[in-house]
Amino acid sequence: MKDVDDSCWICGKKELLPFTCRFCGKNFCATHRLPEQHACQGLEFEQRHPGYTGSISNKGSDNVFKDMIRTTIRKTAKGLGKGIWSSIMSSMKNSPSMAIIYICLVSFFVGNIFLGATYFNLFKLTPAFMLTQPWTIVTHMFLHVDFGHLFFNMLVLFFFGRELENRIGKSRFWGVYFVSGIVAAIGYSLTVANPYSAVVGASGAILGVFATLTVLAPDMRIYVYFIPMKIKYALLLFALLDFAMMGSSDMVAHTAHLSGMLVGLFMGFRIKSNMRKYNSAYNSYDRRW
Repeated sequence: MKDVDDSCWICGKKELLPFTCRFCGKNFCATHRLPEQHACQGLEFEQRHPGYTGSISNKGSDNVFKDMIRTTIRKTAKGLGKGIWSSIMSSMKNSPSMAIIYICLVSFFVGNIFLGATYFNLFKLTPAFMLTQPWTIVTHMFLHVDFGHLFFNMLVLFFFGRELENRIGKSRFWGVYFVSGIVAAIGYSLTVANPYSAVVGASGAILGVFATLTVLAPDMRIYVYFIPMKIKYALLLFALLDFAMMGSSDMVAHTAHLSGMLVGLFMGFRIKSNMRKYNSAYNSYDRRW
């Protein structure tokens, strides 16, 4: 036998068929049956945690607390995911360097973890197949063989790419990056001894970016392996190292690096000249006005 309490939880009035609130599970008389008239805690809980269904009193305080935690975690994770995705999309839209970094990261995980050799064979640049696979002259720039290769390229692009795009604008930056990378690939293809030796990586394009920035800000102070120096001396050091290592068996495309640097220098001088002409014309117009 079970003793049934048919009294109102608020006023204690007994009724033959009391009303049971579906939100909190307590019994009420006709006067206090509406959730608003008995300050229903269950209704308030459901409004705050719409993912939860059921009666608070039946669950018990421990289960209610657990449900609140689960609902909060679920909402927080959902909001955090949306926030991260929104932040990524915003940074890709506003910064070409960040867009390239994210694309390279995705490409790295797809190529090195999921698809492997199939992915690399489709997008790596092999000089012997460059005419039959023309897309590889661009796609090879988004492939990296290991994490170290990816990390150092993206580190340089993060610092110096963003600095260059702030100086010359997004559209010019895209031009410097892709022209440097494409010419670097062509330079490698024309000088490599074995046309079946494939190349991947963004180094040629990034060194083109680095060289362009050097022309525009030659006295900028940077750190190379924790050694402070002007960026123009750093570029000279990189060029000398690539010249010295040409023909070695270190699996580095030095001719691609040098080709990217040359293109970057050329484009840097062109951009600098155009900026001077624009500033001169602007100052002349300002004086006449």
